[in-house]
Amino acid sequence: MILVSGATGGIGGEICTLLGAAHVPFRAMARRQAQVEAFRARGIDAVRGDFDRPETLDAALRGADVLFLITPPTPAQFDQEIAAIDAARRAGVGRIVKLSASDANIHSTVPWARTHARIDHHLRAAGLAWTILKPTAFMQNFLWFKDPIARGFLPQVAGKGSVSWVDTRDVARVAATVLRESGHASATYFLTGPETLDMAEAAARLGAVTGRKVRYLDLPNPLFAALLRVTGNSRWLTRGLVVQFADVVAGHHDIDPTCEIERLTGVPPHDFTRFVRDHRDAFTRRSAPQAA
Repeated sequence: MILVSGATGGIGGEICTLLGAAHVPFRAMARRQAQVEAFRARGIDAVRGDFDRPETLDAALRGADVLFLITPPTPAQFDQEIAAIDAARRAGVGRIVKLSASDANIHSTVPWARTHARIDHHLRAAGLAWTILKPTAFMQNFLWFKDPIARGFLPQVAGKGSVSWVDTRDVARVAATVLRESGHASATYFLTGPETLDMAEAAARLGAVTGRKVRYLDLPNPLFAALLRVTGNSRWLTRGLVVQFADVVAGHHDIDPTCEIERLTGVPPHDFTRFVRDHRDAFTRRSAPQAA
């Protein structure tokens, strides 16, 4: 039995869809009982488990052979995933497939990159089988800026740095593959899109697909931080994102494309143009102004 954490999120939800389509037995884990009931109403086995309540994890993991481990980047991420790994060991789970990050490093200035590295070290020493997935930055992150993009601007602080952007749908496809296959123990897979793009080229692709000119604005760090806060990001996440793009990306520290997605799944990853086409409506629809 596969237990999928993060089942209500983008990647976890897609994994559930793929496993279901392949008729692979799995169980979705959700924090709230209403979410569990919603899964069950769709004919999906589901269980309640909350990373912030470690006492719920032992029951959620009971009977699971493999755990897909994913948590959002927050200050609590380290404690949450350590608790999950330790609970999986107690429950006799055979293998954990963990979503990490391509820039994970214990000395990183990006908080979640540093956290992922520390968790990865703990997982490798936990005494159970593991597979670690290390994707680059997600193409879906551009949806944070769909409103300015719809108005003709792509705001960032990445200078001329480039990223091997990866579509979360491809990350989910790899995860679903390695969850249901043997032969992936003690493997670390770096997952990228098929190309590297700087922000000027990304803006050009956005314009070509939407039929509107989109201009890249390389903003000062404080202005970009203010924009991230306006779009609903926490102060902690905002500080990390500014460092990630103004330091890691602008400093040309991202990794080159790999062929792991196609090698593992037999299907090439989505390129950026395909991603924009699939989300064209989001990038062309302007949000209604807020009432005064």
